[in-house]
Amino acid sequence: MNAGEVRDLTSDELKDKLLLLKKEQFNLRFQQASGQLEKTTRVSEVRKDIARIKTVLGERAGANAS
Repeated sequence: MNAGEVRDLTSDELKDKLLLLKKEQFNLRFQQASGQLEKTTRVSEVRKDIARIKTVLGERAGANAS
């Protein structure tokens, strides 16, 4: 997911996506701790996607406050 795709989503869709990504991040950390994680790059991808979504949500909140 790139920044353009994130910006095209509504705020509600972003919040739903953020919740799903946080659940996936938890599951990936659990798999990594137990040694079952196969795609180690997915951990960093999910982390970056979460950061992108939080950034866009923050920008929208700042724009609405002004």
